[in-house]
Amino acid sequence: MPLTDRIVQLIISVFLIVGIYQFYFWCQRNHVTAPRELRLALDDRIPYRPRWVWIYSFLYYPVIVYINLVLTSPRQFLYVAISFMLLLGFQMAFFTFFPVATPAEWRVGPARRGRSERFLAFVQKSDARSNSFPSMHTSVATLTALHLLPFVGPWVFAFPVLIALSCLFTKQHYVVDLPAGALLGWFTFGLFKMIY
Repeated sequence: MPLTDRIVQLIISVFLIVGIYQFYFWCQRNHVTAPRELRLALDDRIPYRPRWVWIYSFLYYPVIVYINLVLTSPRQFLYVAISFMLLLGFQMAFFTFFPVATPAEWRVGPARRGRSERFLAFVQKSDARSNSFPSMHTSVATLTALHLLPFVGPWVFAFPVLIALSCLFTKQHYVVDLPAGALLGWFTFGLFKMIY
C-alpha cells in the first residue's frame, strides 16, 4: 500500500479515536436509568495497583493505531474502521440503557501518593464512574487483537489480557465487565467477518 494511503489512514484513525470518545462522554451524561453496581465479593479481593494505569492508558492506543501498519488495502481499512464503529454502537446501547457505575470509594481520593495515582486521578477526571459494563477497554482490545491475529499470531492475545488486568488493578472495572467486553469484541469481529 502506498505511504500516502497509510498516512491518510493514520490521520483518520486518530480522528475516529477522538470522535468515539465524544460519544462515550455523551453516554455518561445521558443514561435512561440510574446506574447500578455489579460488585462481587471477588472484586473486593483484587488488590489496587495504581501503576497499572500506564498499561491501561499507554499500551491501549498505540496497539490500536498499529493496525494501520499491517492492513493491506484501503478497503480493508474501511471495513476495520466500520467494525470499530459498530462496536461503539453496541457499547453506547449498553451505556445508555443499562448503565453500570463502579463504587465511589474506588476513585482516587485527594491524598494521591505518587505519579501513578496522580495520572490515574487525571484519567478519572474525565472518565466518570459510569460506562463500566461491558468494559470498552477490553472489548476494543479484543477486537483489535482479532484484527491483528493474522499478522502477529496468538501472542497478540496478551494485549487484551494485559488491558483487562489493568482495568481490574486500577479499579476502573468490575470482574464481570471484562468477559462481557471480550465477548462483545468477539461478537463484533464475527459480524465484521460476515460483511468483509
